[in-house]
Amino acid sequence: MANQTRSTGSFPHAAIPSPHGGLPVEVTLIAQLGHGVGDQMHAGASALQRAHPAFIDALDEPSTRLGGTDLAKGDATALYTFAVGAKGHPFHRHAGHRVFTAVSGSSGAQLRFSTATVAQLADDPAHFARHLHYVNIAPDCLFTVRFNGATWHQFAPLDAAHPALFAISCHTNELGGELDEALRTQVLAGEASIPALTETLPDAVMQWLAANPPAADDVPTIALALDAAPGSLQSRLCRFARGMLGRLRALCATCRRAGGFLWESPGRLPVQAIEPPADSLLRAQLEHTHQHEDMVRIRLHDPALARIGAPRLLADLLDGFLRNPPSSVSRMMAMRNTLVRPLGLRTSTLGCPVSSLLSHRASETFDGRFPVLAQAADARHAQVILGADDKHLRFRSCVAVRIVDGVGIELSLGTRVHCKNLFGHIYIALIERVHRHHVSPAMLRLAAEHAFMRKAAHSMPLRVLPL
Repeated sequence: MANQTRSTGSFPHAAIPSPHGGLPVEVTLIAQLGHGVGDQMHAGASALQRAHPAFIDALDEPSTRLGGTDLAKGDATALYTFAVGAKGHPFHRHAGHRVFTAVSGSSGAQLRFSTATVAQLADDPAHFARHLHYVNIAPDCLFTVRFNGATWHQFAPLDAAHPALFAISCHTNELGGELDEALRTQVLAGEASIPALTETLPDAVMQWLAANPPAADDVPTIALALDAAPGSLQSRLCRFARGMLGRLRALCATCRRAGGFLWESPGRLPVQAIEPPADSLLRAQLEHTHQHEDMVRIRLHDPALARIGAPRLLADLLDGFLRNPPSSVSRMMAMRNTLVRPLGLRTSTLGCPVSSLLSHRASETFDGRFPVLAQAADARHAQVILGADDKHLRFRSCVAVRIVDGVGIELSLGTRVHCKNLFGHIYIALIERVHRHHVSPAMLRLAAEHAFMRKAAHSMPLRVLPL
């Protein structure tokens, strides 16, 4: 039959049916990557794989288990990485189904499959060649493969100067297929590996293949490509260019130290707008003369922190306002100071809700160091009043910590403002929205993170209660 090349409207796909009614072999090309990326990825990812605690180098298929089964919870899946280098690897098969995603080397890869059964091979080793199929993958390509675990397979590069592929493999069921008792026990113990789950060709078949190597032209072959038709001049030139760049990029990748980076964020503390509680000291401040009022709250769950007591936690929270102000609020305060300084108004580097913490003139202090206008504290509830008077307005803020049921912690920041003149009313009208929705929430959140999130990181995880 003459060779045929046809275009596809979507992902190039090859399917090799199973003559025994099992899962067919399915290979799908997903994307064409940059020139030389295949060799570079093989070199870089292989270095990371070698450094993994679960790394195993066997059967010319170095691999590592990224995620094992959790059979106690009914999850029999497992996730592995594996690499196939320039020498390829021997024909083998597995008990269970296999699904993997891979990147081909910069010369491309040849995937070889034989659907011959063990019974057929025992009858006549020549059945292996009669059921043999090849699928050629273009260089530097992302592709997926799915096949029945009973399918014999071998992967090799199209040019021995390059690696074949690097893959991420999903074992859909580690207990699938025919496992002997020893291997089943190993899987149940969570100690399975790719080589343990691999069966190589019987010796009789390997000897027959050595004496009767199949000619490539005699094997049904499907070639998958994206940028250029397989066998075309453009394809050959592209393969040459990718091969040259692949060797260079692989060399650069091997010169780098293997390793990556891990960045973690616990997520922002959720802040909730609330009305001042009945026992809040803010209720008695500017009681009948305020034109603005807001209060925000954060709820935490940490029995260890709760045992410290509200007064100590409040002192830590006030310290957090001083040591960890939001940069956005600090920038807004700097701009405000520049604008109002010619008017002779009060200036501060700290956001107005707690700016009086920087005052050096106070009739009383909390914890012996924080200037306050009023305070009330016991083991379960501690609160202070901050504030200052200016030419255009007066503001009072209440910072409070409440222990709830011995395990919960409520942090709150509330503010009331009295406008003394027309300019004060205009000023509040201009800033009210940003103060209510950004300044107060951001200042309380950053202060709480500074005061409590770091403590929790050294003991047990801090749990945030739902709003």
